[in-house]
Amino acid sequence: MPPLQPMLAKSVAKIPPGMLYEAKWDGFRAIVFRDGDDIELGSRSSKPLTRYFPELVDVFREQLPPRCVLDGEIVITRGGRLDFDALLERIHPADSRVRHLAEVTPASFIAFDLLALGEESLLTTPQRDRRDALTSALQGVRAPVHIAPATYDLETAHAWFEQFEGAGLDGVVAKPPASPYRPGERAMAKIKHERTADCVVAGLRHHKSGPVVGSLLLGLYDPAGRLQHVGVCASFPMRRRQELMTELDPLRMPTAEGHPWQEWATEEAQAASRMPGGPSRWTGTKDLSWVPLRPERVCEVAYDHLQGDRFRHTTQFRRWRPDREPHQCTYAQLEEPADYKLADVLRL
Repeated sequence: MPPLQPMLAKSVAKIPPGMLYEAKWDGFRAIVFRDGDDIELGSRSSKPLTRYFPELVDVFREQLPPRCVLDGEIVITRGGRLDFDALLERIHPADSRVRHLAEVTPASFIAFDLLALGEESLLTTPQRDRRDALTSALQGVRAPVHIAPATYDLETAHAWFEQFEGAGLDGVVAKPPASPYRPGERAMAKIKHERTADCVVAGLRHHKSGPVVGSLLLGLYDPAGRLQHVGVCASFPMRRRQELMTELDPLRMPTAEGHPWQEWATEEAQAASRMPGGPSRWTGTKDLSWVPLRPERVCEVAYDHLQGDRFRHTTQFRRWRPDREPHQCTYAQLEEPADYKLADVLRL
């Protein structure tokens, strides 16, 4: 019965041998509970997702076994790739908007684990046996429900790691074949791409604990010469947060006037360019105010992949680059993965 926390993964640098390997999907993690006509979708944090994906609820009633619990990922595809931005739009308070988007941008579900079937819980069943049970129970499913491709072959996992990024996936997950399902524990391994980029530090946000750096706001120049907000780096020890506040103090501007993001508070500017301070779809009331800095310093950050024109996840600060000029920090330096169609991934 819900709620049930999903089993999680910890980051490792290399793909380990002797595992069951799957692609790492870039969507909303979801635990699907079905008991007859009753369907519930639980998120990674155990909050219900059911109302946001009515089209999947109908499909689950049609295709899934009458009583089951599945672990998987809700995704949306556009142009042969995963589209996380379109997925974010589905989290909307208005039911009419949710229903409209269900028709315009319907979601799919990628199933990668079976946690219960009929009267039987499979939480203590080894991973390899759960995988066999999953493929058997979902043998007749069709789009928009899919069984995640999986392999025990390490060489194939390395090939997937290189190829699947072009379809919007962001790495590989490795699961111990003999392991039971361990809700809420980091019992799997995830291997993600890491690249580096030189970015302009154009602002900061304070840490929730007080007037020290919580995150640095990063910018890149587009072909038109506009500085676009592309993400943040935020993982610093407390002592380093204090040091950064001192280092960056000479760059602080009293107001945003004259800053490339000076119109960050207006909806028109937010629609035309990427700036910090836009509304948070997840929190609504979260304070996204920021401190403008003169865009004169450059840092190198590590990132995994892009989501459109910004970094998909929080980046990792690597070092200051005093040898780089801000105008040199452009999108041209970013590596583009080779194109790969999501349909080809799902056919495996």
